[in-house]
Amino acid sequence: MRLSSAARLSDTGFLAKEITDWKKDPKRKMQISGEDYYNGRHAILKAVRKVIGRDGKMQEAPYLPNCRIVDNQYANAVDKKVNYLLGKPLTFDTQNRAYAEALGTVLNSAFFRTLRNVGEDSLNGGIGWIMPHYDEEGNFCLHRFEPYEILPFWRDAAHTKLDAAVRLYEAEEYEGMTRKITEHVEVFTPEGIVYYRRSGEALVPEEPFYTPYVFADGEAQAWSRIPLVAFKYNAKEQPLICRVKSLQDGINTITSNFENNLLEDPHNTILVIVNAEGTDLGEFRHNLARYGAVKVRNDAAHPGGDVKTLNVEVNAENYKAILKIFKDAFTENARSYDAKDDRMGNNPNEMNLLSMYSDIDLDANGMEAEYQAAFEELLWFVNMHLLHTGQGDFENEPVKVIFNRDVMMNTSERITQVKNSVGILSQRTLLSNHPFVKDVDAELKLLKKEQEEERQTMEDYGGTFGQHCHAGTDEQDGA
Repeated sequence: MRLSSAARLSDTGFLAKEITDWKKDPKRKMQISGEDYYNGRHAILKAVRKVIGRDGKMQEAPYLPNCRIVDNQYANAVDKKVNYLLGKPLTFDTQNRAYAEALGTVLNSAFFRTLRNVGEDSLNGGIGWIMPHYDEEGNFCLHRFEPYEILPFWRDAAHTKLDAAVRLYEAEEYEGMTRKITEHVEVFTPEGIVYYRRSGEALVPEEPFYTPYVFADGEAQAWSRIPLVAFKYNAKEQPLICRVKSLQDGINTITSNFENNLLEDPHNTILVIVNAEGTDLGEFRHNLARYGAVKVRNDAAHPGGDVKTLNVEVNAENYKAILKIFKDAFTENARSYDAKDDRMGNNPNEMNLLSMYSDIDLDANGMEAEYQAAFEELLWFVNMHLLHTGQGDFENEPVKVIFNRDVMMNTSERITQVKNSVGILSQRTLLSNHPFVKDVDAELKLLKKEQEEERQTMEDYGGTFGQHCHAGTDEQDGA
């Protein structure tokens, strides 16, 4: 969404209408669906079984088994993608040691945990958000927002620069002993944040009405950019659920229907009734369920009394075949991988591993490209923080963000490749590709220390050996 004029931010009527329209936006609803499906809240949980009524219309049949099974392949795919790209801490490669140490204090383990959660947001909602800001104690923080809470107003059609943004969130409040849910609105302007409370569809100013982003020397300061950084899953900002929702629903339906059919026994299946006592079918089923027996008449007036069932055979192989088709299609459309792939059975070589990871790797390439652009924006705020706090001016300092992907590998094959590359590649490159090395710089320091110790030992041993030789020569000369 684009904002034609920054002056319109002061028009509460305009903002109220934009928020009302946005709450009905199918894109936002899909973001909420992505979060719901990840947390196991699938459409199958609202499923009802229906039959044709006397009027020819479908009506609910509460007496039929109604299993609602969630086989959450979607959450599995999201976790695989997040762990594949963000399962290991990032590496910030810079030649400036002071800058590297300063980055380590800000982009620490707490940040990597936040980043992993933002990765889930990017997949579930198409876009994740991080807000750089200072808390009440003056600490620099990187806070995460849910995708469906942020309404961005983009400056350009490519969605690279923000003119402004609105955050809509709910909070629990009490009036006496009554709990109620209220909606709050935060408007991110170039100067700071403006606060409203939503009353119906109108916006009512809250206290404090406005706060700046930064305080310096006791005075309010403004960033030159809106402090919201977008981490996109793809350029279209399309959630993963858009690709696979129908397949996930199909998997749940097939599994639930299979159990429904298994649970249909003579107490609740199709019955053929011949001359059984009683004409009320509801009462007949009640007696059958309660006593496990029915009365039938077989006399001259009512010959051939009997109760039979029409059994519908449940062919498990058919369900397994259809379910496999759906799961294979889900894996392909989600661009994920199957760790139980047949290729991994007896020959887990490097080529088979790369083949298995090909789809998720291609998808991760696109996601990484978006994240690289996001990190350029995020590092600008980090650099401003380091500058304002006197830790150094690193705005023009080059830094490379390296995503250490969590790839399954054939360890022995990778070690052999590293050994065969000795003398061809640099020691740093070899160590960075060795499966046992976690920190290249630390490993280089250890190697250098060991080499110095070995050299010192050889020098000490050589000196001692030389002294012995010299002493032996002196004794011979004296003789």
